[in-house]
Amino acid sequence: MAEVATWGYGLAAFAFFFFGLYIFFAWRGALPGGVLFGAVVVSFLWSAVSAATANQSVVLLALGAMVLDVLRSGAWYAFLIVLSRPLWGGRLRWPAALAAAVIVLQFGALSFETLYGSEQLPLRPVLAAWLAHAIVGLMLVEQLYRGVPGNSRWGIKPVCLALAAGYTFELYLFADAFLFARLDEDVWAVRGLAHALLIPLIALSGTRSPSWTLRMSVSREVVFHSTALAGAGLYLLVIAGAAYYVRYFGGDWGRALQMTLLFAGLVLLGALLFSGALRAKLRVLISKHLFSYRYDYRNEWLRFTQALSAADTGLDLGQSVIRALSDLVESPGGALWLADPYGNFAMHSRLNHPQMGVVEPRQTPFCRFLDEREWVINLEELRSQPARYEDLGLPEWLSELDDAWLVIPLKTADRLIGFVVLSSPRTPFDIDWEVLDLLKTAQRQAAGYLERMLAAEALLEARKFDSFNRMSAFVVHDLKNLVAQLSLMLKNAERHRDNPEFQQDMLETVAHVESRMRGLMTQLQEKRSIDPPRAIDLVALVRTVCEHKRNQRPLVDLQLGTTAGCEVTAHPERLERIIGHVVQNALDATDEAGNVSLALTLNDAGRVRLVVADNGCGMTPEFIRERLSRPFQTTKASGMGIGVFETRQYLEEIGGTLHYDSEVGVGTRVTIELPISRRDR
Repeated sequence: MAEVATWGYGLAAFAFFFFGLYIFFAWRGALPGGVLFGAVVVSFLWSAVSAATANQSVVLLALGAMVLDVLRSGAWYAFLIVLSRPLWGGRLRWPAALAAAVIVLQFGALSFETLYGSEQLPLRPVLAAWLAHAIVGLMLVEQLYRGVPGNSRWGIKPVCLALAAGYTFELYLFADAFLFARLDEDVWAVRGLAHALLIPLIALSGTRSPSWTLRMSVSREVVFHSTALAGAGLYLLVIAGAAYYVRYFGGDWGRALQMTLLFAGLVLLGALLFSGALRAKLRVLISKHLFSYRYDYRNEWLRFTQALSAADTGLDLGQSVIRALSDLVESPGGALWLADPYGNFAMHSRLNHPQMGVVEPRQTPFCRFLDEREWVINLEELRSQPARYEDLGLPEWLSELDDAWLVIPLKTADRLIGFVVLSSPRTPFDIDWEVLDLLKTAQRQAAGYLERMLAAEALLEARKFDSFNRMSAFVVHDLKNLVAQLSLMLKNAERHRDNPEFQQDMLETVAHVESRMRGLMTQLQEKRSIDPPRAIDLVALVRTVCEHKRNQRPLVDLQLGTTAGCEVTAHPERLERIIGHVVQNALDATDEAGNVSLALTLNDAGRVRLVVADNGCGMTPEFIRERLSRPFQTTKASGMGIGVFETRQYLEEIGGTLHYDSEVGVGTRVTIELPISRRDR
């Protein structure tokens, strides 16, 4: 066991050295921190000399290790007494006297053995002294723990656990040695390593105890990975032990069964280590029982901002916001609703969540509640205690969403720009004030990111319109030149209208102007001034639209039904243009042998419905949802992509609606609804 002892004490020396170095830089001058530093330094020296003793059997080294062991005992006694000093008013009482007596006993027993040698004595005085050291150590730990009020034990609990475990190990080692007059070499070989394993608990108490004045911190990530590693090691020990007994008692099948069990155990361990639910449960357990605050805010904020920046690595910004918020509460994902250009909230992004086509109007009680209160809505709590949320009624689509858990508003300084619906967590997760405060802070950060994204998109569209306006300015400039040519020709016509050469030149000029204007109209859609809105006979208007399309194929099938005298209030030329645009799109998408129809009907809600249907090429749901209503988005080679945008914008302006139903290879159905201004019966 010499090699095991060398490695065990060597690793212990390595651990105590770096722990002492950490305490040295973290110490701010208080007595408990200084005594702890001294105890760690002596423990380092004891471990290093013990490792050397295990590697080389030199009497002087062995004696030095035992002396350092006594000094180590005294240093940790001193640390416990300093921690206990406030409990007995700073006066020296029996614990200090008893500790001093044990140290004297250890030195006396060690001197006795050195003088008379181990040949004449069976080491019983030394073993008895070290056994007394373990017993008194446990007594001091018990006095410290029992003397601290219950509500103040949180800080000293880890160090008491660590030292009690260390003294229990010593008690077992030296009680066994005292009974059988020999040290158990196996237990002695791992003695140093056993004491080094207690360092994390001592460090944890250092972070919890301001009176030690140590600027120490143990991050949740370190505790999480250490706990996971310790659990995995314990699991592997259990599997190895079970495999050993299977092989021992398995007869001819023993080795095969052992290999099968080991392989199955490793596969199960891998599955557990990569299980999101198990990792979430372990994080919650550690945060609850080892830390005063649920979150390591510095680490959480770094992780949150890193998740938001993941938009550059495969996720869009909306998905990054969902991931950043869901990671705070161990949720697997959710969906993000953002305000669209028309003031409603539509699904923008999703992460591990089904696609939904629902749109939530801004003026609903649900959205007003999010805007005014800025509360994170716990749907489980809302269903069980609706009074806490002022008996808020949920939208039907949200009530039917089985996996919905939290609704987090996304609000900037002045307006609600959206909300996130998170799915149920991987493990039971309590929502308390600390979680709510963190989510509220995080949502404002996320809302700022999203607002900048929306502003960037709006700026991009504005630049496109600016480019369009610049192109219009060039066209107007060319038109001005053409008008100047025509004006000059008219002036000269009064004097030269009978001149054949002038007549020929005039014809050439008119042909040139006509050609130029046709070219300009090809580049720019017609934009003319419009009359004020007035009541329009919609039946007559759609007849006019169909009449203008009579030379195109297929012919538009006009279906009027009982809509005679139906009037709407709108701008005549503009309404005719947008209906003509919808009909023209249907004709462009349909071959000559296809069908295009225009149907006009009335409903009981005082609205007129105009349906343009075709059996042309159709559009994908993604194109309709993401591109169709956006400016400068088109599938036509010669299109400008502002026709549908203008159509929807104008219909919204006069109180109408526009809806597209389409399927690739089947056709498209466009439904326009307008409020009736007068209906003649």
